[in-house]
Amino acid sequence: MEIFGLVFIGILFVLKQSTADHCGSWHGSDHGDHQRYPKDCTDIKDKGVCKSGVYAIQPSTYPEPFYVYCDMDTDGGGWTVFQKRLDGSVGFFRGWSEYREGFGNVNSEFWIGNEKLFYLTAQGSYEMRVDVADFDGETRFARYDYFRIGDEANLYKLLLGGYSGTAGDSLSGHNGQAFSTKDSDNDTADSNCAVAYSGAWWYTACHSSNLNGLYLGGEHASYANGMNWYEWRGHHYSLKTSEMKIRRL
Repeated sequence: MEIFGLVFIGILFVLKQSTADHCGSWHGSDHGDHQRYPKDCTDIKDKGVCKSGVYAIQPSTYPEPFYVYCDMDTDGGGWTVFQKRLDGSVGFFRGWSEYREGFGNVNSEFWIGNEKLFYLTAQGSYEMRVDVADFDGETRFARYDYFRIGDEANLYKLLLGGYSGTAGDSLSGHNGQAFSTKDSDNDTADSNCAVAYSGAWWYTACHSSNLNGLYLGGEHASYANGMNWYEWRGHHYSLKTSEMKIRRL
């Protein structure tokens, strides 16, 4: 299932499918010929659904529904995942339009799309969580008590609240910064950080995190162009997995 180009007849099936017997089931709400979709994974959790997986949602002012991966297991569940990396099967060194619309597959590696993320976070107050793992089996997390991005006219600017967690804070330094890609340089450096570090991010001049960088499989000699989270494994270690997810408060 791609996160774009969906056949929406199939969405009704996803919404109406049952979860495990001990969980609730999401049946949606019918109003004549109109199906009311949940606006995020928090909505789905609030209906009693507790099985992680792919569901269809539609933010309140977004023009059409789309598939997302809902994490119902981590820290109480209800998380809408907007970035996932796990094996390097999807390339993340892409341009502005691809990051705007989204790419990949919600069952594996993907970026949900900045436009969708804007509409999601415009619905209310959201927290954000980053889960990362290295190749030694160690895991860490970073949690931010507020997360929102601006619209495209404001270059999907990052707005971030306070940090807690075990990974170290490698994102607060990017707070207030516009999103940059290899073909849209909005950072504060003289050079193009997205090109220099093979990613797409809310670069300043340039980064303390680069989770959309190259999948380099652990330690690497090159500087800061991997899937880096500086406060945990530094600029010469490319992580094994990452998930970025939001939950409505």
